[in-house]
Amino acid sequence: MKSEESFWANKKVLASLARAFAPPPDLTISQWADAERALSPESSASPGKWRTDRAEYLRGIMDAVSDPEVEEVDVEGCSQFGKTEVLLNIIGFYMQHDPAPMLLVQPTLSVSESFSKDRFSPMIRDTRSISMLIEDPRTRDSGNTILHKQFPGGHITMAGANSPASLASRPIRIVLCDEVDRYEASAGTEGDPVDLARRRTVAFWNRKVILTSSPTRKRGRIHQARMQSCQYMYMVRCQHCLAEQRMHWNPLSEDLTESERVCWVNGDPESARYVCAHCGVLWEEQDRLAAIVGGKWISITPRRSRKKVGFHVSGVMVTWRTIPELVTDWIRAEASGNNEKIKTFINTGVGDPFEDEGVHIEDGALESRAEIWTGSPEGVYFTTCGVDVQDDRLEMELVGWGPNAEESWSLDYNVITGDPATPAVWIELDDYLKSHSPSATCIDSGGHHTQQVYGFCRTRRRRRIYAIKGSAGEGKIVWPREASRGKGGAKVYVIGVDSAKDAVFAHFKKLKPGPGFCHLPKGRPDWWFGGLTSESVFETHKRTGMLVREYRRRPGFKNEPLDCRVYAFAAMCSFGTIQWSQIAERYRRRQPVAALAPDVAPVAPDVVAPPSPPQTPRQIARAVGWKAQYAPVRTSGWTKKW
Repeated sequence: MKSEESFWANKKVLASLARAFAPPPDLTISQWADAERALSPESSASPGKWRTDRAEYLRGIMDAVSDPEVEEVDVEGCSQFGKTEVLLNIIGFYMQHDPAPMLLVQPTLSVSESFSKDRFSPMIRDTRSISMLIEDPRTRDSGNTILHKQFPGGHITMAGANSPASLASRPIRIVLCDEVDRYEASAGTEGDPVDLARRRTVAFWNRKVILTSSPTRKRGRIHQARMQSCQYMYMVRCQHCLAEQRMHWNPLSEDLTESERVCWVNGDPESARYVCAHCGVLWEEQDRLAAIVGGKWISITPRRSRKKVGFHVSGVMVTWRTIPELVTDWIRAEASGNNEKIKTFINTGVGDPFEDEGVHIEDGALESRAEIWTGSPEGVYFTTCGVDVQDDRLEMELVGWGPNAEESWSLDYNVITGDPATPAVWIELDDYLKSHSPSATCIDSGGHHTQQVYGFCRTRRRRRIYAIKGSAGEGKIVWPREASRGKGGAKVYVIGVDSAKDAVFAHFKKLKPGPGFCHLPKGRPDWWFGGLTSESVFETHKRTGMLVREYRRRPGFKNEPLDCRVYAFAAMCSFGTIQWSQIAERYRRRQPVAALAPDVAPVAPDVVAPPSPPQTPRQIARAVGWKAQYAPVRTSGWTKKW
């Protein structure tokens, strides 16, 4: 009996040794996923067994990672096309069949923790073939923490691109970088986080680097990486004319024919269909899905080395989103007049880089379309003010906002001369703000008079007078979720000035009144119009290994008028998400303030009367529907926590 038990014990040991020393099976990642992977209910609308044929375009991406010739795979595409599931499939395959040290990099450590809890742990739990490879975290010395998981033959570490310590000091064979366009330009002072992660692989001859992200701009990490790779495009065949073509998004472009773009009939998004680029036939949804299932990846740069390959996934290729849904989102973004919403749709809905070219406005372009009005122009619903602090003066602009999305009027531009270190200047500023009653005011605190700005704003928060500080850099939100603490405990709001300038220049480029259009009065001096266009964006500056864009002042121009407009725009953004449609509806019900007078003589800026005061913030809140934004500010005590 003992000999029989010994025989089976030895056989089990020999079998485990054979598995440990056996070469990886001749199996692709997509084949492994179809055989082993299970989708978790926490992250999938259709939990259960994985099927690659539901999103056939993912097969080529996963199998490229399996290719021994390929060292790097760059995937650029829309959001929610399945890239996170691709990363999980790659991890699961290597855990079971080719164990190795792996590193998964997310934009921040907190995102990595969420990924580990919400996506990785459920995948391990529900995929039987790898569920036993990672020990229970409650077991002593299990090697299983939130950000570090050990398994036989390897481990996986989840890191944040903002943490240089988590990207260094360990050799890694497989690096997976998710949402690389959302990484900071530098991991602390160490340099580009993607390069830091890539350097961890130099000791391995069979290294793999996978970069995925929805794009931002053409100089972004993922687009630049894909353009430098052996590029692959997903080609589909029309079910009617059998012609092959690449599916891409071109909605109603005037320079395209009907057969080259997505179109919809009679303006009804529900009737939207994809159009064959060759025969012009409208594809029904079943035609589109059949074309995607039968598609294949074809290299458009076949002469480049296959060590580095790139893929692009367009929003029109995603099988669980219909063309009418895409068109509806596009119409909603375009109708908003908000450049950021259009950018979000192009980047995440379509998967294309968004380029707002021509951020520099030609000299004289704004002055040539200046208008004439007397009194308060019709259309102003509420006002904001931006104040720029210089060593010998304060400059400010009063901007009116109408019911259309971000349509604005420059109502007044004022200069208060004097040393901001003296109380007289601030008394005059307070009188100016009281007489014009802006709904919100932003005052720059980044100069030499920070404490004076803090002191002025500290006692006027109920009037929504804020101390702000500009922070340059792409991708930073205009208005932060909460204030930062300045010296002495003062509250200061750090605003994304580059994002604000992008929006302001987009307003300047509008040529017809409506959402986003900026109305400018005649009679202002030349230096004011020149100041609005005093900066240009440069996109060739290289820092920490990546291309960045930055605004620079043009020689011979003063940029205070532009700064004041940026601060006034930030003050408008301080209200949070503004329901412009509700404002428009309420505006239609009220009496106009004054009528436009197009045929009168030019009026000097100091003669232009300010708009009717919008009364108190609480009255505005009641009229427009803003509630939380105008709630009284609780500054201390147990009521703040409550």
